[in-house]
Amino acid sequence: MASLHSKKSNWRKTRVQNLVRHQNGGYYVRVTVQGKQVWRSLGTKFLEVAKRRMAPVLEEERNRPPGLRTNSDRLTVAHAIHIRENQLENDPALKPATRHYWRQVHDYLLRTWTGLADRELGTIRREECEEWAGRNFKAVSATRFNNAVAALRKIFEIGIERGLCSTNPAGRIKRRKPRPTMLELPSLDQFHDWVETIRGANGRYSRACGDFVELLAYSGLRKGEAKELRWKDVDFERREILIRGHQETGTKNWEIRRLPMIAALESLLLRMRDHRGKVGGDECVAEVFEAQKAMTNAAFKLGVTRLTHHDLRHFFATRCIESGVDIPTVAKWLGHKDGGALALKTYGHLRNEHSQAAAEKVQFRPK
Repeated sequence: MASLHSKKSNWRKTRVQNLVRHQNGGYYVRVTVQGKQVWRSLGTKFLEVAKRRMAPVLEEERNRPPGLRTNSDRLTVAHAIHIRENQLENDPALKPATRHYWRQVHDYLLRTWTGLADRELGTIRREECEEWAGRNFKAVSATRFNNAVAALRKIFEIGIERGLCSTNPAGRIKRRKPRPTMLELPSLDQFHDWVETIRGANGRYSRACGDFVELLAYSGLRKGEAKELRWKDVDFERREILIRGHQETGTKNWEIRRLPMIAALESLLLRMRDHRGKVGGDECVAEVFEAQKAMTNAAFKLGVTRLTHHDLRHFFATRCIESGVDIPTVAKWLGHKDGGALALKTYGHLRNEHSQAAAEKVQFRPK
């Protein structure tokens, strides 16, 4: 391991012998035993606590028989990933889908870096990380690449916390700037023709698929949120729906939200209820929860761009903004918690067009 003097930007000596402090604030014991340097994290950022904890750690390391000495300075990437996934598993704020996503990112790292799983954290150099980044910079989407870099940094942070790495060799990898998503959405006439084509496909669930498509398009619900919508959540008197999400994991942002019924949504829900007849409060509003095949087939028949379930969420937001609804309100309806930052980034061009149209109405001359 490099000397403390060569890592002045990351490590600081203290006035206490064998006690050093990392730039992240954590304290470590550094001791040489039988010619080998051992680093042990003390698990604290408070000096007085570190001073109390270091004595038994020093005694343990100095008195440990050679045959029983642990490989505390050895930690493979595979083991570090296992530790990281346990951390994710024990984080109550994360949803199962989020944990699954990070497992996929870890698998991607191991697939694209041959032999990485068996490498010891302390032996991996910055140049190797940058070479991996260079090979994969444009091989996947910007989001996947950036998250893989974030995962790689987290893995090395585990090594730093345990005193096995003095720096994070992935710390200087540049993130890839995501390109703005170019939304190719149908016009209103194209949308209605498309829905009618879905309904008229003469399949067993063609009508239900058409209803599900319109439900997503008129509400901006995520597919999973629409699946969990119950009739008890539909309030025709207040003209709003209550979005609870999954009974165990809730909505994506854990919050229950209220969505006012626009006229098209109210008309659709009334039609769906009338078709079903008497419905119980706990019954699902939608009769199907997946319509992608029907959507794709209808787009092919009409020769229009293929749309996904999530595109219908974009369609809803676009129509709202084009109709004059301000972006913070649209963001609230969509369930965003950032006050409109993501919506502004995604739909800001629509706001600009609306502003220009509104500016034409401003007059300073008497009529």
